Amino acid sequence: MKNIPLKYLIAVGMLTGLPLLGIALTGVPLRIYLTFPPKTGYIIHAPFSWPAFIGLSIFILFVVIPFILQWVKAGALIKPGQLKSYPFPWWGWIGVVAGLIAWALAWTRFPWFAGFQQHTFILLWLSYIVIVNALTYRRKGTCMITARPGFFLLLFPASAVFWWFFEYLNRFVQNWDYIGVSFSPWEYFRHASLSFSTVLPAVLGTREWLSGSFRIKERFKSFIPIYFIKSRTLALIILIISGVSLLCIGLWPDYLFPLVWVSPLLIIVSLQILSGEFHLFSDTVKGDWVFVVSSAMAALICGCFWEMWNYYSLAKWEYSIPFVHGFKIFEMPILGYAGYIPFGLQCAAIGNILENLFSAK
Repeated sequence: MKNIPLKYLIAVGMLTGLPLLGIALTGVPLRIYLTFPPKTGYIIHAPFSWPAFIGLSIFILFVVIPFILQWVKAGALIKPGQLKSYPFPWWGWIGVVAGLIAWALAWTRFPWFAGFQQHTFILLWLSYIVIVNALTYRRKGTCMITARPGFFLLLFPASAVFWWFFEYLNRFVQNWDYIGVSFSPWEYFRHASLSFSTVLPAVLGTREWLSGSFRIKERFKSFIPIYFIKSRTLALIILIISGVSLLCIGLWPDYLFPLVWVSPLLIIVSLQILSGEFHLFSDTVKGDWVFVVSSAMAALICGCFWEMWNYYSLAKWEYSIPFVHGFKIFEMPILGYAGYIPFGLQCAAIGNILENLFSAK
């Protein structure tokens, strides 16, 4: 486990191999799950269920309410002049103007723009990334673009690879499907990879901005300590359960679909704990939740923009969530937004790994 590349090869092997192995053991042809571009319609999801919706709602509220209460409770007042701010950079204004133009083009259907209409996603998110870095610069006087340009650029290709893993896992549950586009396999890979390349820069840039928030630092620097997070026995148990669950994800997609968002995080953190490394939850042992909370909130913020901008775009995605597909906000069922919480933590975990590898060079 001391070999870092080996550890992450194990994680990749589990995430890619176990779902396929589970399907192979049933005798179902694997080509259904490996067609590219991916085909849909081979999974018929369970209809909406009030008991499932209520039960999942209660579970989500049970998890998030302590954090909400901690966020809103009375605390120290910020005195005038206590927080230093810097000028909003000129390149941030370019991002604002470009973002507004891209938004208008994404939600309209001008004939002269028809040839580029399906490619507005990348323009919107490049603008967002520039803006959130400019906001970070205004708050801290530094940001990824100015202080760590090499790492910032690395995030784009890493992000494309990162999101392709989720596209792969989605083949076994079919919770989302892309519409409004028709590409050859090479065109699909090229255009999709460009769009996927903005995920990590957007989420990690937003997390960096949030981590400088006085309110987050004040409320979550001393919160609930989680001592058992260091247990290697618990990490091994979670790793085994995650592996078995991934093996079965294609067999019972209606029941195991949340694993798409949870299993990569559990596997990575479990392997890091087993190897005695610093991990996403290390600081929670002493009650410091700043990194965890800012990571989760970053994905929720990005998720709101993803779903909003997706709604009226030509090239877009639609969801099919078993048991809880109701009360949609844009295309996403309301309970689906909870998936952004573990997703933000996974983005943070991958960001930490990339920073360690980048700084080691």
